[in-house]
Amino acid sequence: MTDETNRRTGLDWVAFIISGGFLLLFLVMSLVNDTLMGEWITSAFDFSVKFFGAFWQLLLLATFIVGVALALSKYGKVKLGNLNKPEYGIFRWVSMILCTLLAAGGVFWAAGEPLYHYLTTPPLFAEEGMTPAESVVPGLAQSFFHWGFTAWASLGTVTTIVLMYAHYHKGYPLKPRTMLYPMFGEKIFRKGSIVGSVADIVSIIAVAAGTIGPIGFLGLQVGYALQYLFDVPDTIFTQSVVIIFLVVIASISAATGVDKGIQLLSRINVGLALVLMVGMLILGPTFFIIDSFIGAEAFQIQNFVRMSLYRGDDGWLGYWTIFFWGWFIGFGPAMAMFISRISRGRSIRELIMAVAILAPLVSNFWFSAVGGSGLFYEMKTPGSISDALNNSGMPAAVMAIMEQVPFGTVMASGFLVVTIVFVATTADSMSYSVAVTLTGHAHPPRMLRVFWALLFGAIASTLLGIGESSIQTLQNFIVVTAVPVSILMLPPVWLAPKVAREMAVDQGIVSQETQTASETLKEETSS
Repeated sequence: MTDETNRRTGLDWVAFIISGGFLLLFLVMSLVNDTLMGEWITSAFDFSVKFFGAFWQLLLLATFIVGVALALSKYGKVKLGNLNKPEYGIFRWVSMILCTLLAAGGVFWAAGEPLYHYLTTPPLFAEEGMTPAESVVPGLAQSFFHWGFTAWASLGTVTTIVLMYAHYHKGYPLKPRTMLYPMFGEKIFRKGSIVGSVADIVSIIAVAAGTIGPIGFLGLQVGYALQYLFDVPDTIFTQSVVIIFLVVIASISAATGVDKGIQLLSRINVGLALVLMVGMLILGPTFFIIDSFIGAEAFQIQNFVRMSLYRGDDGWLGYWTIFFWGWFIGFGPAMAMFISRISRGRSIRELIMAVAILAPLVSNFWFSAVGGSGLFYEMKTPGSISDALNNSGMPAAVMAIMEQVPFGTVMASGFLVVTIVFVATTADSMSYSVAVTLTGHAHPPRMLRVFWALLFGAIASTLLGIGESSIQTLQNFIVVTAVPVSILMLPPVWLAPKVAREMAVDQGIVSQETQTASETLKEETSS
């Protein structure tokens, strides 16, 4: 097999022009008539939620179950990436995983979502006469679920296994279409392959929309925080300066590559987040945070299948679970490529445990430290957090929580820094993933990586200038793009066990005779 670092496939101009042109078209149409654009996207969003919501719920649950089953099986020993030893140490590797979409998104939602579910208990668990204390655990558990095991599994388990097999073990390009190789064979890579091109293009558009949205919301959140803390006017100019600063960081990180900028920024960010989390644990309601984390985690595990398959309230599902599932699915192929790049030498068991178990637990504890503190103060003084949340949104909820703890200004400033760096790491890793998609190898040209980081920032700034609703429209649009991406992510659910068995035979974990006997028995049973 030709070494992947030398396998240059060239820039896919078709995917580049169509995906880039589509984003620019979205921008132009928003400038011309943002209201009409919003109505179109809302209609498409409603259609996606109605007709694909149940499929997404089943897809993500199946992805998690198959991933965990592989990790617990004998195939869990299989080494991925055609390397015997990992490229990165545990802390560096896990840090880069944590500083991806869910971590960056979780920074926004950690303060607000638990409080939303506390104030209005999710319909699956709502009961008449619930006391405020009884509303804490189901409210926090619902947030855990949305940013927990299923969500993380969708971003880097079975899809990553199939992608690493096809790229590192078989030598095919590192692209979203490569996840279909075990099903379509080499024809998926032929020039003019419509299925292959569509897979790459929709993946680029989805991850771009999902990255631009958080960048825009970051401008809003930091603008509010700067005014709250330091009396800096919260204007479009301030928000744009914040985004420019963010994009500069992301561009520098993307330019230096995974081995330097991205992994360094990830380690710094995880370190800062740990300091902030420990600070909240010490300065905030310590025992309440610990108790609510344990109670809500146990509640989530106990009701995991019910929460995964709940179909009772379409409106609530579309606003919460299905919205998040569509968002995460849209990021799925790009995240699989990024995690593939940093996971060479890791076993299937290590990959699944890190992505689908460890990362969710860390995310959930972060929600307990930030959002759980908010619930405590809200219970103690009703309205102390919820008034800010209802009047000014999630940025205000964060500041309201920090206002309750000792050294609140310092903690709020730290939260501000962590938020900026988390989104920067998402922007740099996703610009890297888009560049990889367009070239097909793990070391795309530096300027291509920088170009996409700058494009993300430029579109986010322009949409902010149009109005906050344009950012929300783009955020909804990623759910629409999740429709074709979800179809792309279905085959790896049954292909991952197949390729895991093949790699197990190659690595001597399973003998060829045992494998043949197993396949023969399966054929006889099915007949």
